Amino acid sequence: MISRRGFLAGTAGVAMAGFAGIRISLAATFESMDIFIPGSPGGGWDLTGRVIDEVMKKNGLIGNSRITNAGGAGGTIGLPQFINQYDGEADALFVAGAIMVGTTITNNTPVDLTMLKPVARLTGEYQVLVVPSASPVQNLTDFVALLKKDPRSVTWAGGAPGGTDHIFACMIAKAAGVALGDLSYVAYTGGGGEAMASLLGNQVSCGISGYGEFAEQIKAGNLRAIAISAPERVSGIEVPTLVEQGVDVTISNWRGVFGAPNIGDDEVKALIDLTTTMVQTRDWKDQLATRGWSDQFLPGAEFAAYLEKDTIATRSVLVDLGLAK
Repeated sequence: MISRRGFLAGTAGVAMAGFAGIRISLAATFESMDIFIPGSPGGGWDLTGRVIDEVMKKNGLIGNSRITNAGGAGGTIGLPQFINQYDGEADALFVAGAIMVGTTITNNTPVDLTMLKPVARLTGEYQVLVVPSASPVQNLTDFVALLKKDPRSVTWAGGAPGGTDHIFACMIAKAAGVALGDLSYVAYTGGGGEAMASLLGNQVSCGISGYGEFAEQIKAGNLRAIAISAPERVSGIEVPTLVEQGVDVTISNWRGVFGAPNIGDDEVKALIDLTTTMVQTRDWKDQLATRGWSDQFLPGAEFAAYLEKDTIATRSVLVDLGLAK
């Protein structure tokens, strides 16, 4: 028995991965899985966690599941809850991403992602800058002109201070020659749903998030995407980059999953095998294409090495922007 709550030993056979002609070996299946999301419903982590749950169930990788949302403070409220409640539990996954690297540094929290077991980096997503459809701002040139004219009048809806959204806003302001002290950034720490409501209600000038969180409202014409943070155009997303519009700013937001503290090496491997199988399914690949997520899968030790480098790089950026010491 690997899991305290019901791990089914490795199967000798193979399972269909949601599409004909492709067969993927399963290292193991889980009778149950807890998916812990340190954000409120409607945000990027919530969407990621629910897609993981859907794909795993559809492909028979997990049986029963429970999704727990604990939003606030860029994930730094949910993180200690997960650490305390799931210590030693081998059938639990914690959804996180680049935002939490920044918020733990900015807030100098007593706990951080190094206390968890890195299972896999799954996706990467570029940030998009949007305005409500009623906004007079039609493109990035209009936006930068307005920002330079009266920076305090431009209100930005985004995630927690120190997170990817906040860093992206600061980078745009800095590139435009606007003092960061004049930035009117409204942090919605509970999740993307609150930021979306403020945008659709015309309560803020603009919003920043991963493209997937805004995609439906952009397609519906309720939001206008004026720039994306990719170095070059992203296939399937008809949004111009900042670079091509004369603003040299790029940034990417990764998302991944972690195991609980104090689980054994064999238990970590079982979770790695589980996610490795998931990302090979047609259902997962279809979700990537539909939501504009790029495949940035890194398992186990590779993810841990990446996380260490990303933490150093993020701290450097935050110090440069005056958001950390």
